[in-house]
Amino acid sequence: MKLQQAGLVRFQPAYQPKSFKDTALGMVATRSFPAIVGTADMMLKTSGVSLIGFEKIGSGHCIAIVRGGISDVRLAVESGVQTAQQFGEYLSSSIIPRPLPNLEVIFPIGSRLSQLVESDSFSRVSNQAIGLLETRGFPAMVGAADAMLKAADVYLTSYETIGDGLCTAIIRGTVANVAMAVEAGMAVAERIGELNAVMVIPRPLDDLENTLPVATCFLEEKPKPLQLPINVKQEEQQLIELPDLAKLPVHIKESL
Repeated sequence: MKLQQAGLVRFQPAYQPKSFKDTALGMVATRSFPAIVGTADMMLKTSGVSLIGFEKIGSGHCIAIVRGGISDVRLAVESGVQTAQQFGEYLSSSIIPRPLPNLEVIFPIGSRLSQLVESDSFSRVSNQAIGLLETRGFPAMVGAADAMLKAADVYLTSYETIGDGLCTAIIRGTVANVAMAVEAGMAVAERIGELNAVMVIPRPLDDLENTLPVATCFLEEKPKPLQLPINVKQEEQQLIELPDLAKLPVHIKESL
């Protein structure tokens, strides 16, 4: 079990390329979902790369996929490997310079990439923190989530399963509340089952926010169009004939 906080150093490139041609693809794999989220957070804050997303292949294996200039990707992957090794969950890493379009079409990196190409804005820092608590066993994760919600002012956004019995509860709130909630959840998780890993990310970037799972209850529902009955019969109003005002008697009161 490890309790780590992702670093707060943030690097913003001077120019965000609109085209992803002549760039590289970087991947870092870990055995834990909180570990891969913390690794991705450090990769984003160390170099000018974009997070394409996460890939979960079972048995607890998770991969963070980033994209950017070749030098930026190399720096990000190097930082990600060091972070994953500090967590004790590092598996492997890879850098692919100038991947061909066929590679991007087949592997699950194309949809997120198209959104990044159309976006002109830099990643912003969120005011809320993210807390992740991973257990081996679903009952322990549910019990830890309940304890976290009752211990601090946080809300549960979703949970993630990655195989090998590993389940992760994801909460959000202020840094102080998230840290307090995670501490309470750790005690309950160890009492019910096995606590595997925890992570607190104080200031996540938009790239990380957009790739994390969110429960459907938090997704904004589109307003439904106003439905009116098709067969509506409107009764004709009866016309009332007004009297001729010239023929009306006029009463004049004499003043004393």
